[in-house]
Amino acid sequence: MKFNWTMPKSLQPFYQKEIEDYKSCFIAGCTLEAWRHLERAHIIGQPYSIEHTAIHAKMLAFGIANRNIKEILGQIPRLLVGGIKSWAGTIPVGNTGRANVPAWRPMPIPKDLQAIIRQAHAKL
Repeated sequence: MKFNWTMPKSLQPFYQKEIEDYKSCFIAGCTLEAWRHLERAHIIGQPYSIEHTAIHAKMLAFGIANRNIKEILGQIPRLLVGGIKSWAGTIPVGNTGRANVPAWRPMPIPKDLQAIIRQAHAKL
């Protein structure tokens, strides 16, 4: 079992870029595109407790901002246990983190994110 606290420095710029893109879309009122960037940040940050918890906090806040009850109710348990699952190395790889998919379902990782993750791990 591998314990993960924080993301390797080689992945941080990609995670931060998705968060910045989310913020830009949020400000512009592009809700679907904003969610897409949060989901991508979730996929990148999911193996790392701190980033995984942070992205669920952002998803919860975005759900609140959009008055999306399903998302709010779905994010609360994810926020409470997501970081623990990352720390313990028991995450459903590729899961987008949204309340519209089961929390424990593994999902395919988009090819561009696969390449980013592979390249970042090669630098470790």
